[in-house]
Amino acid sequence: MFFSLLLQQQPSNSIALFAPYILIAIVFYFLLFMPMQRQKKRQQQMLRELKSGDQVVTSGGIVGTITAVENDTIIVRVKPDNLKLQFSRSAVSSLVPTEGSK
Repeated sequence: MFFSLLLQQQPSNSIALFAPYILIAIVFYFLLFMPMQRQKKRQQQMLRELKSGDQVVTSGGIVGTITAVENDTIIVRVKPDNLKLQFSRSAVSSLVPTEGSK
């Protein structure tokens, strides 16, 4: 008898049905999407602020020093032979921290 009563009762508020899903969506936004957006903005700012003399690591793992910055390309000097390579600005994955910048 109790089971039949449970089946007959309909939730009166449809928002109450979707509240857990809305809550999960909000949690996902704050835990996943906001940090990804912040990281993307920091990466774009770092790429805009590249200058000659910065030590960088490319997405391919090449470590070198920037010798020239043009519109969308950079020239990187790689040791030990002082080989100069041209990269797209977007190929830079990070800056190598120097002793004074920590």
